[in-house]
Amino acid sequence: MSTVSKTAVVTGAGSGLGRHIARALLAAGYHVALAGRRADALRETAEGSDATLVVPTDVADPDAVAALFDTVRETWGRLDLLVNNAGVSIGGTVDELSVEDWRRTVDTNLTGMFLCAQQAVRIMKAQDPRGGRIINNGSISAHTPRPASVAYTATKHAITGLTKAISLDGRADGVACGQIDIGNAATEMAGKFAHGVPQADGRIAPEPTFDPVHVADAVVYMAGLPLAANVQFLTITATTMPFIGRG
Repeated sequence: MSTVSKTAVVTGAGSGLGRHIARALLAAGYHVALAGRRADALRETAEGSDATLVVPTDVADPDAVAALFDTVRETWGRLDLLVNNAGVSIGGTVDELSVEDWRRTVDTNLTGMFLCAQQAVRIMKAQDPRGGRIINNGSISAHTPRPASVAYTATKHAITGLTKAISLDGRADGVACGQIDIGNAATEMAGKFAHGVPQADGRIAPEPTFDPVHVADAVVYMAGLPLAANVQFLTITATTMPFIGRG
């Protein structure tokens, strides 16, 4: 084990926002453990860097999550940052969504964040110097739902409560926790926005997007604050997306 400065875990690091965030943290001097289900995708994120750990992880599996954080502690000696980013989006209204899809969404989006935060806080409380930071990816669905998104919306609202609880409970141990809520970042999963997505009035309409590099920059800013300061909530969206005034 060799202790290094500025270490991070990023979940959902094999694609999309997780990949952008992980690479931005690497560029900012962090050693980054890349967690996600697909080892090949994680290795692609890590390509060209010798400051990464590739740790295939299902965040809904408590044993897999414990093994991820054990690997980080044993390899680098400490953990300074957790970016809780992994999530799934399964559409459906309350009357049509299957119980299986509900549970899969809750297990990944909410329980997965809880499990990762639990392991991270245990390390952060015990290390010297003590403390660290957790940044949860909430989404603007933590504020306002899209049509037919009952499970996703419910979990994202719950993440706001999780963020507040961790922030409160972590005060005595130097653990800061904040949340970033993102709307229409142009990742590979956001191609549908250009072709049209359901609106609250029943229309299908295209929506603007913005470069996910700005999300990554915002996370690096939040992460770079001293532990005496915390961005509790940060919302970043495409300027003209139908979010303010949605409905």
